[in-house]
Amino acid sequence: MANVYVIGAGMVGCAMALDLANDHQIQLADYHSVRLSAIQKRNSSIITERLDVTDEKSLLKWLEPADIILMGVPGHLGYPTLKTAISGGKNIVDISFAPENILELSPLAEKAGISVIVDAGVAPGIPNYILGYYNTLMEIQSFEYLVGGLPKYPRPPFNYKAPFSPIDVIEEYTRPARMMINGKVVSKPALTEIEVIDFPDAGKLEAFNTDGLRSILTTMNHIPNMKEKTLRYPGHAKLMKSYRDQGLFNTSNIEKTSKKLFKEWKLDKDEPEFTIMDIIIKGNADGKKQEVKYHLYDEYDPKTKTSSMSRTTGYTAAATVNLLLNNLWTEPGVFPPEIVGKKEGCTHYILDYLRKRNVQINKQ
Repeated sequence: MANVYVIGAGMVGCAMALDLANDHQIQLADYHSVRLSAIQKRNSSIITERLDVTDEKSLLKWLEPADIILMGVPGHLGYPTLKTAISGGKNIVDISFAPENILELSPLAEKAGISVIVDAGVAPGIPNYILGYYNTLMEIQSFEYLVGGLPKYPRPPFNYKAPFSPIDVIEEYTRPARMMINGKVVSKPALTEIEVIDFPDAGKLEAFNTDGLRSILTTMNHIPNMKEKTLRYPGHAKLMKSYRDQGLFNTSNIEKTSKKLFKEWKLDKDEPEFTIMDIIIKGNADGKKQEVKYHLYDEYDPKTKTSSMSRTTGYTAAATVNLLLNNLWTEPGVFPPEIVGKKEGCTHYILDYLRKRNVQINKQ
């Protein structure tokens, strides 16, 4: 049993803490006392602390007894919080998905002698682990993944609910989408190149460009073609593009817009939703062309009252925590999952951990 210190008690943070509490002692910190009270009602063994992560001194003092740290703060707080946490000298798993280049912090982690695994969620996360594994088995020519978290019963006009901060979603809709085309990094506007795909378990969804490849563009730049797309119900991209074109996502309007969307996009209590993802890898092995495809479909769990996005993201992060605790990865520095996935056993450990929690990622 380890002392796992979790920073962030949002929907995903709670899922991570509750899962890890089955085997470890959990300390959970958040700025919002209401969130902390709610999770203690679900598991009284979880010790909570109200904490402002921007107070570096208080953060480091709180983290002193930790064996390992799990970070799930909003994206805009991710980089500075991780930088502070690294100086505490404890292994870290981070799913904050900060917009900055987190890998720049690797020299600090190396100096501290710790392992930091970042972007260890559903996506980025699961596709990265799988890509890293297959990169050792074949000469990959193309890599693509499509992913989305959606309400099972959509309501217009948005036909969407966000299991996390609307500001982080808006960031996906405004940041240029980087991809690899014929060996060159190319940027295209988000919400473009819409294609409609009919999924057996989810029906017709639209896929459009977003900037989800992140570290893969540099760590796997030998792969000539790579892209990521977000999945939504048809019509959502056009509506969001109109919001963007009207300036509603500009800095001067973003706070007002996000407050409005927070109300519109907030999941109702016990509302059914699902997470869906396709991962497609094409290349050559043993002189033959090969195509590998994985499909994930996961729904809200009414028994544990846990959303699918919290399950798929949170349990991947929890698996990564246990991977480090079991010394399956011990190299010092900051690493994305595609690098960790190269090491024998790591990707299978993650997938097995998810499978035991009924998160099915099926090879097709």
